[in-house]
Amino acid sequence: MKKIIILNGPNLNLLGEREKNQYGSFTLSDVEKNCEKFASKNNFIISFYQSNIEGEIVEKIQNSRKDQNGLIINAGGYTHTSVAIHDALKIIKFPIIELHITNIYNREDFRHKSLISNVVNGVICGFGVHGYIMALEAMKKYLDNEDR
Repeated sequence: MKKIIILNGPNLNLLGEREKNQYGSFTLSDVEKNCEKFASKNNFIISFYQSNIEGEIVEKIQNSRKDQNGLIINAGGYTHTSVAIHDALKIIKFPIIELHITNIYNREDFRHKSLISNVVNGVICGFGVHGYIMALEAMKKYLDNEDR
């Protein structure tokens, strides 16, 4: 079975509490449960990880190259600031999808620039927490096409 890691960056542990007008009332635990249901129906294994610490995210990316088939990342605020996460993603040889709950282009100017977009296969933004399922659907298509 294919393995997909879903990485979440800073402040995503506060989903359901922070800026509900931007992020809604779903918690990260709710998102994880929805992703697990989707994964089990589609015969792949997911692991879910969140950290507010940049170095821990970098280490998780580096370690994923050994035992994962796909990576979905919502880097949160690190999207716009982290060269280290960009560089770690560059070494990955399997599909990567960048994910944002909100439309980063419909927010503050500093959020319009992603340092990781140029090293991922695709970007999903602005669809709320449903974007996680959209990212899993897209990843499934990437991985199904690799098998052919």
